[in-house]
Amino acid sequence: MKINLSFEAKQSGTELHIYSCFNKIKESKETKAAKKSTAKSSTKPEKVLAHSHWPEELLEAFEHSVASKHYKGEMGEMFSLTLVSGASAIIVGLGDKTKLTKEIVRRQMAHAYKAISNKFVDATLHIDGFLVKGLAEETITAMVEALRMTSYAFDRHLAVKKKVKLETLVFATNEKKTSAKKFEAAIAEGNTIGDCIKVARDFVNEAPNILHSEAYAKEVEKDAKTLKNVKIKILGKAELKKEKMGMFLSVNAGSAYEPRLVHLTYTPAKATSKTKHVALVGKGLTFDTGGYSLKPGASMMNMKFDMAGSATVYAAFRAAVLLQLPVKISCYLAMTDNAVNELATMPDSIVTARNGKTVEILNTDAEGRLVLGDVVNYACDSKPDALIDAATLTGAILVALGNEVCGLFSNDQKLADSLLKSAKNVDEYMWQLPIIDEHKNDMKALVADLKNIGGSSFGGSAKGAAFIENFVEAGISWAHLDIAGIGDSQGHLPYCPAKGGSGIVIRTLVDYLKNV
Repeated sequence: MKINLSFEAKQSGTELHIYSCFNKIKESKETKAAKKSTAKSSTKPEKVLAHSHWPEELLEAFEHSVASKHYKGEMGEMFSLTLVSGASAIIVGLGDKTKLTKEIVRRQMAHAYKAISNKFVDATLHIDGFLVKGLAEETITAMVEALRMTSYAFDRHLAVKKKVKLETLVFATNEKKTSAKKFEAAIAEGNTIGDCIKVARDFVNEAPNILHSEAYAKEVEKDAKTLKNVKIKILGKAELKKEKMGMFLSVNAGSAYEPRLVHLTYTPAKATSKTKHVALVGKGLTFDTGGYSLKPGASMMNMKFDMAGSATVYAAFRAAVLLQLPVKISCYLAMTDNAVNELATMPDSIVTARNGKTVEILNTDAEGRLVLGDVVNYACDSKPDALIDAATLTGAILVALGNEVCGLFSNDQKLADSLLKSAKNVDEYMWQLPIIDEHKNDMKALVADLKNIGGSSFGGSAKGAAFIENFVEAGISWAHLDIAGIGDSQGHLPYCPAKGGSGIVIRTLVDYLKNV
């Protein structure tokens, strides 16, 4: 689907026009009089439509429609009609204009796309009525993101693919042409972020027999080679042994495929000694059986999603490169599966981490923290200004926050606040949880420096984060994002698939990188 910009409100020949509509409270004479006195009005406030941005053609067609008297312009309420020109029109209700937000627009764009995508070949979206006051460019970006995210389909393995009719969508506006560059840049940014979310979703949704660690690394390398100012380094089993990543290798021990650590570095064209450096680390478990601590069959389904952390940080990295953000970014993708064979790590095993600490592995299904610990420590070598890891780490995060909220843990409140602010900027849910001394103490073992699970199941997400913190070098600002709840199947969001990779938190990370 192509998205074009036009500064001509009338688009002759288009099949469909999309407009917005608000409503407002109309006060009766009795209500106004009551406000001036202490008396109470017996008249209920009446809602009337607010559509000052409508053209005469639409207003005339609406007034001539008998059904229009029942239309209230409530949030998400749609009304279809035919214009005098013969073109179709859809009015999207946005409710109270004073309460309009980018997220409301984002969600209504998703609903509108679903309503029209298989009925029309081309359409004109009259954007003026959708723009949040004072946030025109940001709203346009949000609209494009929503359209890109909603139009996503993972159909590469279907014999017969579903074709969508909608080919072209024109963003029409009555704004002055001096806004053209800003609006076009906003559309381009939305397209870039939307396309990167698609890349992440494709990786997350791919079958584990196809996207094993070796294939995953090759796919990322192939894609990263198309990016400017990016260096690629891939560490295999031999290199991981040289780096003494005993925890990472212990998870890979039962696999038929070699582990891969994909290390990507983006340096902006005008980098200086003052350029900020951010490290992103992603858990890339292409499939997790639980190892010898085998998962039940029902819990093993969809474990292909266990690499969503790596797909998330790679997509954010990719978007930052394409947007040419002025920040240096190192991206580390830790890839393996957690399988079972005669060489697989057994519970009670003790391994040595990259930083020299010994770890008693009491549960081989708590494998993500083992992989992340070594790779986070490796990332610390570059002395980044901030280090952020993302992982589908614990089922416990769903108990704490449900499947709608990303869990945030950090050793630096300034970094945590920046991420929370970015999440709010892009309307994604994120909540900070604590790592207290008791959590840290519970990760200490009797026969080794650490153990990989706590003494009880309570506070499991915090204890997983507490374990990873042991491998963050002193002086490094670190944040851990537990995306186990939000990495897939976010059906409550109309721009996300009901099942499959969501791409949630990518927008938060991009916003953070824009403002670091």
